[in-house]
Amino acid sequence: MEPKRLTGPEAGALKYDILTALTLIGLNGTTTQQMTVLRLTALVTARYNWRANELSVGQRDMARMWAVNERTVKREIKRLLDSQILTCKRQGVRGRVGAYVLNLAAIAKLSADQWDTIGPDFAERMAGYFPQRVENVVKVDFAAASLPSSEPEPKETRSGTWRAVQQALRSKDEAIHNNWYSRLSLKVCKDRKAEILAPSRFVANYIQTHLFDELHHALEQEFGILDEIRITV
Repeated sequence: MEPKRLTGPEAGALKYDILTALTLIGLNGTTTQQMTVLRLTALVTARYNWRANELSVGQRDMARMWAVNERTVKREIKRLLDSQILTCKRQGVRGRVGAYVLNLAAIAKLSADQWDTIGPDFAERMAGYFPQRVENVVKVDFAAASLPSSEPEPKETRSGTWRAVQQALRSKDEAIHNNWYSRLSLKVCKDRKAEILAPSRFVANYIQTHLFDELHHALEQEFGILDEIRITV
């Protein structure tokens, strides 16, 4: 599902959010990736045709803007195509400039784990623009974003423990568990009330919106009926 139209009276905020997501990809990448995304951001800001949804700029003009040679331009475009941040809309041929399109779904997917660093309002807007694409983030490996547990996983767990809750969620869907539920911790569970800690507001909001029912069920399987379950940061 793609976001709403990129033109019109409300499109300005969406464009800023897309550019913000793009810079997040660069800032959390290698030095080379940072330079590539910086160059693309300058190009998009100056020359992207939002109405036609395409970037059609000759390599000579790109080289002049980026203060590099045309060989570097070709290398940078290849990196952006390989990363799927750009897709080719029209191949350049002699006498005709090629056209590229920002792959908004890929930009959302590659930046999603960092949305909350901008702020909860930005994370909520992006999740609203790309509800189906955020679902796809479940398949992205977030292992580098959280420290692995130093405790070995037991083969068997007794009921009435947070570890048993986690094991039940893992057995339901290992990918979702590894990328979302495993990032939670149990603060307290007593008097039929549970408080769960999330590492960021984005994770808390996402689980509350998309994955809460499974979490609720797993908690009640281990701790009994709960009148209140809160996910806090």
